[in-house]
Amino acid sequence: MTEDIKKYFNGLIQKVSGIMCIIVTDRDGTPVISAKADDAALEIGLATKPTFLATYTMATDQAGKLGLGKNQSIVCMYSNYQIIQMNKLPLIVTFIGSEDCNTGHILALSDQIDNYLDEIKQTVIEA
Repeated sequence: MTEDIKKYFNGLIQKVSGIMCIIVTDRDGTPVISAKADDAALEIGLATKPTFLATYTMATDQAGKLGLGKNQSIVCMYSNYQIIQMNKLPLIVTFIGSEDCNTGHILALSDQIDNYLDEIKQTVIEA
């Protein structure tokens, strides 16, 4: 099943223009599965480190304190790329895309990826 998930994510990278990388991690930022475009720029290297990926957990906890309900995603825009992180507890799904990547398209994928993450969620919960 893990190969099916990786194949699905690689397909998303091909279909959605501008996506460079998709990383599925646990709450601590430990990568569980990832897919990367062949031509992904080297500058995304820092954004793929577990220390950076783990900051989502802290940010979403703080955002939850605003009293607006459970945080579902965080979008960060930088000069050369953007990072969209989705809350799929116990997993975090991180999309790294170019600065002109269609953010709305990536956010619309949220419900579609749920079915592919079920088996990984069970593995992370058991571990």
